[in-house]
Amino acid sequence: MLTANRIFRNLYRDSITLLQLATGLAKREGIEQAGAVMASPANLALMRDAGLFDTAPDAGPNDLLLVVQGADGDALDAALDAAEDALNRETTATEGPSKIAPRSIAMALGEMPEATLALIATPGDFAAAEARKALNLGLHVMLFSDNVAVEDEIALKRYARERDLMVMGPDCGTAIVNGVPLGFANAVRRGDIGLVAASGTGLQQVTCLIHGFGAGISQAIGTGGRDLKSEIGGITMLQGLDALANDARTKVIVLISKPPSADIAEKLIDAASRIAKPVVVNFLGAPAAGDIRTASTLEDAARMAVELSGDGAVSDVPAAAPQPLTLSAGQSYIRALYTGGTFCYEALALFDEAHCSAFSNVPMRPEQALADPWQSQAHTILDLGEDLFTRGRSHPMIDPRLRQDRVLKEAADPAVAVILFDVVLGYGAHPDPGGVMAESIREATAIAETDGRTLAFIGAICGTDLDPQGYASQEAALREAGATLLASNAQAVRAALTLVVGRQARRAS
Repeated sequence: MLTANRIFRNLYRDSITLLQLATGLAKREGIEQAGAVMASPANLALMRDAGLFDTAPDAGPNDLLLVVQGADGDALDAALDAAEDALNRETTATEGPSKIAPRSIAMALGEMPEATLALIATPGDFAAAEARKALNLGLHVMLFSDNVAVEDEIALKRYARERDLMVMGPDCGTAIVNGVPLGFANAVRRGDIGLVAASGTGLQQVTCLIHGFGAGISQAIGTGGRDLKSEIGGITMLQGLDALANDARTKVIVLISKPPSADIAEKLIDAASRIAKPVVVNFLGAPAAGDIRTASTLEDAARMAVELSGDGAVSDVPAAAPQPLTLSAGQSYIRALYTGGTFCYEALALFDEAHCSAFSNVPMRPEQALADPWQSQAHTILDLGEDLFTRGRSHPMIDPRLRQDRVLKEAADPAVAVILFDVVLGYGAHPDPGGVMAESIREATAIAETDGRTLAFIGAICGTDLDPQGYASQEAALREAGATLLASNAQAVRAALTLVVGRQARRAS
């Protein structure tokens, strides 16, 4: 395998632009892997861990680094040339006088004095400093950046709270503010249900289901994944809860989180109990929240919120069942391959509910930890967007090739009966994730059939009819490939459990 790189001295691009650039390079013929980063020590370490180089190139934090890997040297050079042309096109001045793009938050605020929020997507090494600048200028902050130190997060959130400002993040991937979708958000109608979530895909799933039930969203506030940890203290979720309690447009409030710290969950439940508006809580893996309405799944949270709002119509249509399969005696396991981390946690909680053990790269308990995340064992539930899998490559919601490879690997395992999956639509996501997954399903089906086996593919689409990918066409592509689609991730997990674990129970009896 050959590797080539190119360094652009003192050239900056934000992390979203770099993710898109790396994804485009990786799709080129002859390119196996590609990376585009600002060459900070942390980013260089991530690229080294991803196998893009052994010895780091002579680049510094202010330099933009491109690295490509493949078997054809000419293809590597052509890819780097194409990337350089793209970067040059972005900076080429037009003829005659031209407007200088803002080079700081202060300059941007000078051009948009009515702005109230700054979205920051810089490398983690610089993100905290930029967030502090925005707060000093009186702006709320959505901190899309990850790799921000816990100490910086605590300092920023406390500093913001003292000034009656809010920091969403770091690693806040989704929000909808005053009807404007930010990050990996979906296109949903406006309404009177407000949400605060410490999980990006959890927020996406609930807002999409609320939209599907005919209701709408007033505000959707992201907090970042660590906000409900003891050391952070739930600062942003408490602020978001208070803001929605005082928002005239919001009638019902929903709180969503991956497994929170017990002390912070208790603090939030106590705060929610003092609010006059109805509050629905969905803290995955946490026990019932006293007198507060508690949802065990993301779908339940959406249903409860819509019922309380009185808008829309919650359907009780039974979930479609997967087609019966003729499974061999050795086909015993479910392999869940998620691009959305919250779906992974929800699946783990539902496996627990069914008294079925499973392993994961993001375990809720020590005994659930996979020995090797690259190798499944028994029932396995993976978050393919977790840091280990995204080192040196784009998130699988942007570049699905990592999951494509894993689907084929699981299909070759004679012990696998069901492959469980999600397809996430919305702004920032892959333009055709359903089409890509459908292609993987067809290839995996052929692998199993060659070995005399059948496989079930069970999944759910997280999206709406307004999303740019087109919900109907995504659904049609997946069904045509043989997938069974359910209305939510929870329904998909339960269908998979019924198919595999229920079959085992019947055989045992």
